[in-house]
Amino acid sequence: MTRSEFDDIRAHIAAEGRRPGSDLLQLAGELLDDLEQVRMREVTLRSYYLRLLTAARATVAAEAAGDPAPLTFLAHELAKHAQLPSGEPVERILSDAGRTQALVPRADEPGRRGPRQSGGRYCGGMSRKLRG
Repeated sequence: MTRSEFDDIRAHIAAEGRRPGSDLLQLAGELLDDLEQVRMREVTLRSYYLRLLTAARATVAAEAAGDPAPLTFLAHELAKHAQLPSGEPVERILSDAGRTQALVPRADEPGRRGPRQSGGRYCGGMSRKLRG
């Protein structure tokens, strides 16, 4: 959704919210705010991923071209996010990477969205309970 679409929906909710019994409209406004927040976080994470992928590709290309310091691109990107290993044991870093790689295939399995909560209806996402 674009920013203007969020604004249009928010304006519609505000206009309709003046009527009595607007609990659902209030909830819709809160959910819209949550959706906008999640959308912005997704955009940020995609940007981080793209920059890291670009740095990784540049690193491989620099190595293939015989560059004397091919890790420069990747090290620069990691440093921007304070992710360069410093003082950490190499074994721990490699162990974390191994565990992460083992979990990656499970992340794509359908139906693995986390534990189900019982006792009432829930809105998907921000642990709000529906009234009634």
